[in-house]
Amino acid sequence: MKAFFIHSFAAFLLALALIGCSQAQSGGFSIPRGDHSNPSPNEAVAYFGEGCFWHAEIVFQSLVGVRDAVSGYAGGTDPNPTYPKVCTGETGHAETVAVYYDPSKISYATLVSAFFASQDPTELNRQGPDEGTQYRSVVFYKTDAEKQIIVAEIKKLTDAHAYKSPIVTQVTPFTNFYPAEAYHQEYIFHHPENGYVQQVSIPDFIHFKEVFKGKFKD
Repeated sequence: MKAFFIHSFAAFLLALALIGCSQAQSGGFSIPRGDHSNPSPNEAVAYFGEGCFWHAEIVFQSLVGVRDAVSGYAGGTDPNPTYPKVCTGETGHAETVAVYYDPSKISYATLVSAFFASQDPTELNRQGPDEGTQYRSVVFYKTDAEKQIIVAEIKKLTDAHAYKSPIVTQVTPFTNFYPAEAYHQEYIFHHPENGYVQQVSIPDFIHFKEVFKGKFKD
């Protein structure tokens, strides 16, 4: 569905989107960008898949302590994934973001909480209009400590009956991450007029900022 929005929105919808974007900006809304400078010595990396990676980028880049979120592919078998191949659902990859963060400013547990707050983890192999295994909800852990944090968060949300349906998020060991094509990086910042961005990405992000009790960048 995302590809449909990219290529098939009619001109009048794009014009409407431009108006909406202008209103959002004038209302104080700004699109968070990553800092592409060199990482700090104590920087860590976390890997999350929650549907469209455009959305995941701005979710994590909005948080204090996160330097950058890079869109890419993880969890598959193809050693040379590309967007067209991943979109077939045959490579096994999920659209994923590599989140570069400073553990002295934001904890892994907070990132995991943000991950669950910015999606519907009960949707199997989809998020909103995006359907397929490449849009599955998944966390790729690198250590047993990370795995325990993820499992504990799922238990907390389940015990609190936070959702009507069971959480289906995959908890998977990290293997490899492949950065996506350059045009996907910071896509929302560069293309705020895009129909999908206006109809899906930005409303989802605004909702996340309303419900998540974390520290956001100015």
